[in-house]
Amino acid sequence: MRNFNLTPSRRVRRTPFSDRVERAGVEAYTVYNHMLLPTAFQSAEADYHHLKRHVQVWDVSCQRQIEVRGRDASRLLQMLTPRDLRSMMPGRCYYTPMVDETGGMLNDPVTVKLAEDRYWISIADSDLLFWVKGLAYGFRLEVDITEPDVSPLAVQGPQAEELMSRVFGASVREIRFFRFSRLPFQGQELVVARSGYSKQGGFEIYLEPAELAEPLWDALMTKGADLQVKAGCPNLIERIEAQLLSYGNDMTRENTPQECGLGRFCDTLTAIGCVGRDALLRTAMEGPVRQIRSLAVEGDPVAPCLDPWPLFAPGTTTQVGQVTSAAWSPDFNTNVAIGMVQLSHWTGGTQVEAETPDGRRTSIVQNSAFIQ
Repeated sequence: MRNFNLTPSRRVRRTPFSDRVERAGVEAYTVYNHMLLPTAFQSAEADYHHLKRHVQVWDVSCQRQIEVRGRDASRLLQMLTPRDLRSMMPGRCYYTPMVDETGGMLNDPVTVKLAEDRYWISIADSDLLFWVKGLAYGFRLEVDITEPDVSPLAVQGPQAEELMSRVFGASVREIRFFRFSRLPFQGQELVVARSGYSKQGGFEIYLEPAELAEPLWDALMTKGADLQVKAGCPNLIERIEAQLLSYGNDMTRENTPQECGLGRFCDTLTAIGCVGRDALLRTAMEGPVRQIRSLAVEGDPVAPCLDPWPLFAPGTTTQVGQVTSAAWSPDFNTNVAIGMVQLSHWTGGTQVEAETPDGRRTSIVQNSAFIQ
């Protein structure tokens, strides 16, 4: 596969951390929500080993925030998601699949409730802002919808809690999973949540104002020197092992939350007001006919999965799904993959064949993610 340079443009924004990221030796970027997102420092495999053993600092400013604020904020949030938000209290973070009127996935953000009338929607890679503004305008809701200048910085890995306690104090250890606290840093209060796009444990710091970006980065690097802290980024291998889904890769608007294995986040009976509720009720009654599964793809390390690989019933031309993400896993000594598999073949242990760039490979559907 040939590599191409990324042409600079004002349409692709740098972040408050970009100078530090480049000083740390970033090797590759992608574009995510019209911003730069680092994708490699040493290599995917080297970064993977380091993430699983030490601690990394990730520039994830591309996780843009949609702020919804006003008297109808809670009503609008419930219109967006089939997850029942009535019991959500300030200080909580909810994983919230967001759907259109057909029940198709538009985004899978983390929603942060800052106050009874104020939320941040920390979005994956899609222009959800326009959908949110359209609903608010169409229903004449009393809300203000903005994209605040908030730049998330993730601290991920087994030593993340120790590093964060050195920078923010011992109280950071008291933050529970998918909750946040406001913690002081250089005269400002920052929203710090125990969350992140890895299964190694960690935190996300919602940075504002931008002037604190380099002091915060430098403090984490200085305090974590003996913990072998390094700059890092979301890791393809680790996220496939953990079956962390990537919107636009593993799921699109063509898929419902149930197909994406996110049914546990859907309260379609009680999430009254969700625009996709009626469609999802029908899906829930009938059940999905395809669903996301982890797979082990046999053989030598596979090439990148740039386009979906068809999955076939063994020895036939009958397609039973597709692989959407794949990578070689050093820890599991196999190619790990995520794919959408039809009901007839999604049971754990079922053998299928993936049409990879170098030919068909025997693949085994897994009962769960690859977690050690």
